[in-house]
Amino acid sequence: MTSTTNPTLHKGIVKQIVSGDCIVIRGQPRGGPPPERTICLSNIEAPRLARRPNPANTSEVKDSPCAWEAREFLRKKLIGKEVCFSIEYKLPTTGREYGFVWLGKDNTGENVAESLVELGFAGVRKGNAKNDSEAQTRLVALEESAKAAQRGKWANDADKTIRDISWNIEKDRMRNFVDSRRSKPIKAVIEHVRDGCTVRAFLLPNFEYITIMLTGIKTPMFKQEGDKQVPEEFAEEAKYFVECRLLQRDVEIILEGLSGMNFLGTVLHPNGNISELLLKEGFAKCIDWSMGCVTQEIEKMRKAEKSAKERHVRLWKDYKPPSNSHTSPVQDGSSRSFSAKVTEIANADALVVKMDNGTDRKIFLASIRPPRLPNDSDKASPDKKKIKPLYDIPHMFEAREFLRKKLVGKRVKVSIDYIQPASNQFPEKTCCTVHIADINVAEALVSKGYATVVRYRQDDNQRAVCYDQLLTAENRAEKKNVGVHSKKEYVPVRVQDLSGNVNASRQFYPSLQRAGKTDALVEFVASGSRLRVYMPRNTCIATILLAGIECPKASRQNVPAEPFGEEALALIKEKVLQHDVQVAVESMDKGGNFIGYVYTLDGLNLSEYLVKNGLAKLHFSAERGPHYGALSSAQSAAQREKLNIWQDYEAEAESHPEIDIDPSDEKPEETGKDTKEYENVIVTEVSDDFFFFAQDSGKGPALDKLMNELRTDLASNPPVPGAFQPKKGDLCVAKFSEDQTWYRAKILSIDAQKQAEILFIDFGNSERQEISKLAPLAAAYRDLPAVAKKYTLACVTLPSEDEDTRYDACDELRRLINGCECRLSVEYHVSTDLDAVQLLHSQEDIGQQLVANGFVVVDKTKRRDRKVRELFTKYTADQEKAKTKRLNIWMYGDITADDATEFGYNR
Repeated sequence: MTSTTNPTLHKGIVKQIVSGDCIVIRGQPRGGPPPERTICLSNIEAPRLARRPNPANTSEVKDSPCAWEAREFLRKKLIGKEVCFSIEYKLPTTGREYGFVWLGKDNTGENVAESLVELGFAGVRKGNAKNDSEAQTRLVALEESAKAAQRGKWANDADKTIRDISWNIEKDRMRNFVDSRRSKPIKAVIEHVRDGCTVRAFLLPNFEYITIMLTGIKTPMFKQEGDKQVPEEFAEEAKYFVECRLLQRDVEIILEGLSGMNFLGTVLHPNGNISELLLKEGFAKCIDWSMGCVTQEIEKMRKAEKSAKERHVRLWKDYKPPSNSHTSPVQDGSSRSFSAKVTEIANADALVVKMDNGTDRKIFLASIRPPRLPNDSDKASPDKKKIKPLYDIPHMFEAREFLRKKLVGKRVKVSIDYIQPASNQFPEKTCCTVHIADINVAEALVSKGYATVVRYRQDDNQRAVCYDQLLTAENRAEKKNVGVHSKKEYVPVRVQDLSGNVNASRQFYPSLQRAGKTDALVEFVASGSRLRVYMPRNTCIATILLAGIECPKASRQNVPAEPFGEEALALIKEKVLQHDVQVAVESMDKGGNFIGYVYTLDGLNLSEYLVKNGLAKLHFSAERGPHYGALSSAQSAAQREKLNIWQDYEAEAESHPEIDIDPSDEKPEETGKDTKEYENVIVTEVSDDFFFFAQDSGKGPALDKLMNELRTDLASNPPVPGAFQPKKGDLCVAKFSEDQTWYRAKILSIDAQKQAEILFIDFGNSERQEISKLAPLAAAYRDLPAVAKKYTLACVTLPSEDEDTRYDACDELRRLINGCECRLSVEYHVSTDLDAVQLLHSQEDIGQQLVANGFVVVDKTKRRDRKVRELFTKYTADQEKAKTKRLNIWMYGDITADDATEFGYNR
C-alpha cells in the first residue's frame, strides 16, 4: 500500500454502513439520485457481520464477535452526517477503493478508523501497509491499548455479542407473529430499501429479519425485463426519498397484516409517518386492498394524497378532479344531506325512508355489497324461481334483521355520496352514508360480517366518504371470522310459506288457534287488512286477514284501488311494516289464509285502529269476536266525525241493527283499587347475583324451637368427624363460621378436594366447608321446609356492561333490605323455585328505588306481560328520569342505546 503525499479530499453524506470497515458515501446530487462510492477503511480489519442463507450459500454465517457493535458504532455516529474522505489506493481486480474517512468537513475531524481500533472494534491490518508510516504506527499503538484494556473484540466475553438472528419466520407462524404484536410499536433498524414502499428491517431486540410492505400505499416499482430492472416513472426518486430518511435509521414499526410472505406495516420515523410523507410528495397512491389494515390515522393519509392531487405533483401531474363532488347538490337540486324516518329495510344494503314532505325515497348504503349466493348455487338449485333470497342466501336474513331492529321507525341522518347511473336493466341508485346516533350504519353492518366492501378501480372516486372506515371494519370482521367470513357451515333459516297452500295451512291452523297470541313479524302489507307475517316460533310465513272489519282494497296489477284503499294501505304500512306484532288466529278461509286480530307491541288492535280512522267498517262476523264492543265504539266515533269512508254519513244511519250496541254488553271499567296480596317477610340474605332470601315473619317461633331442639340433640350426641359421606343435594347440619352454631344446610356441590359448597336453607347464606365437618340431618328435623325462600325483584334486571355496576346494584340492594322486615307480592314465576316479587320496605317500592337511582335497568322482556304492565310502566318512567339525571349506570349516557359496542365496533 502506498500513500499519496497530498491526497485529494472528497466530501459526501454517509448513506450506509456495510460493515465495521466499509462505508457507502453519497455525493452531491446533480438533477437526480446522486453518485455513490463505497469506501473500505485502509489499514484496519473489522469483524465480519452475519450473512443469511441463500441458494449460493445454503448455510448461515454467524457474526464474528463485536461485528454488530462495530457496525452500530459507525451507524449511530455517521449515518446522514457529512464526512470528508480520501482515496489511498484502488484494487485493480475488484475496483474496491480504500482510504481514510474523517467526520466533518475536512481531515481535522475524528478519524473513523482510529476510533474503531481504539474501542477494540477493529484490528490493524499489518500486511499491506508500511510499518514505519505515522498512520500505521498510531493504529498499532491504539490496538495495543485496546488489547491491554480488553475492549471490544479483545474482551474475554466478546463471544456474548454474537447475535441469534431469525432470518425467516415460518409461514404458519406469521399470522400469530402479527397478532401478538398488533398495534404495538416495535423498535427496528431499516437494513434495505427495495423500492419506495418495501423495506427490510431488523426488529429489536430479538433480531427478526422481515420484509415490510407499507400498508395502504403503493409507489412506482422496478419491473424485471429480461436481465434488467426497468424503473417505472418516479420509481428511482421514490426509492431515493425513502433511503435518505429511513435506511439504517432507528424507527418504530407497527405490524398490521400480511401479504403473501411479506408483512404489512407502518414505519414511523421520529419526524413522522413515511407513508404520509410519500403521499404528500406525490410519490405514492393510496391502495384500497390494504387500506383497511391501517391503524395509524387513515384520514391524514387521504388528506396527504388529496394535497398532492391538488398540487399536481409527480404521479398526479396529469390529475383531473372528478366532476362529482360530495358537497354539490344532486341533479334535482335537493340537498345532499337530510334526515328522514326509516320505514322499511328493502335489502341488506337498501332502505326506504320517509322524507319530511311525506314522500318515500329508496336509498342504498354506499360502497357495500349485501350477502350473495355462493358461486355454485346455480348447480345446487336449478329452479331459481324457488329461491327466496331473504331466507336462502346465507346471512341475508341476519343482515336484514340487524338493520330492521336498529333502524325501522327511527330517524337517521343521510348524506348522499354519489348517484350510480342506470345500467344493465338496473335503475339508478342513490348511494348514501347513513348515521343513527353517530353510528355509521354501513360500518356497523360490515363489522358484523353481514356485508362486504365494494372494490373500485384506483382512479374511481365514486365511493363512500367513509370508505377507509368500511375497509377497516371488513378487516376486523375477517379476522373474527364472523358473518359471511365465517368458516363454519351456515345453517339456513328454515321457513315454510303457507300462502296459497291450503293443506299446509290446515296443519298449522290448530296449533296457532290454541296458542292465543303468537309473536310475528310483518313482512309485507298487501292492503289495509291483508298482511303477510313471519312467525319465528312456527317457522312459517302466512297471510293474515284482519278479523271483524271490511277494508277498502288497494290497487293490484291492473285492478284500480277502491276509495280510500290506498290510504288504508299507507296507514298500516307506516304502523306495522317490518315491526314485531302479535297475531291471534280466529279462523281460516278456503284459500288457506288465516283470519285473526293483529296487535302492536303496545297493545293496539289494528282492526280497531282502521275503524277508528274511518278506513274500515265492521263486518257482521265481529259480533262473535272478543272486540265487538271496542270496534262498535270506534266506528261510532268515526261516523260522528265523518272520517274518510264516512265523509257522507248521515246520523240516521246509526239505527242499523247490526251495529247497535247494548250498553249492558259493555264490561265495566276496572277500578284502580290495589287488589294485591302482600305477606310480611324478613330479608335474611342478599346474594352477589342479585337474588335475595326472605323468611315468613310468622314462621320465626317455629324455626327457633326447631333450632333449639336440633342443637340440644347434637350436644348430647355429637357427630363423629368424617363419618358422614354426603352427596350433592343431601341435607345436613353445619356450623356457621361466624358463630360456630349448628344450622340446617343443603349440599350444593363437592369438589375434588372434598370441599362442599353448602346453603343454609333457613337463612339463604352459603359457605365452603370440608365435608368432614358436616353431619347428617336427622329425619325429625326435615319436616319443616326451608324457611328462607329465594326471590328476585320483578321487572328489573342487572346491567350487564361491567362487574362494577353489577356489584354496586347488589350492594345497594343489600343496604336497602338486608335484615329488614318487608312486604312482598308475587308478580310472576321465573321458575319452579324462583318467584319475581314486588318488595316494599316502609311503604317504599325497592325495585322502583333501584331504578330511580340508576342501579338497575327495566326488564324489557316484560313489556308484553299484562300482569305487570302497570309496574313496568311506572318503572320505565322512573328509568327515563334516572337517564336524564345521569345517575350511576347512566353516568356516561344511555347504556341501552345503539352504541358502537352493540354494533360490533371496538376500537
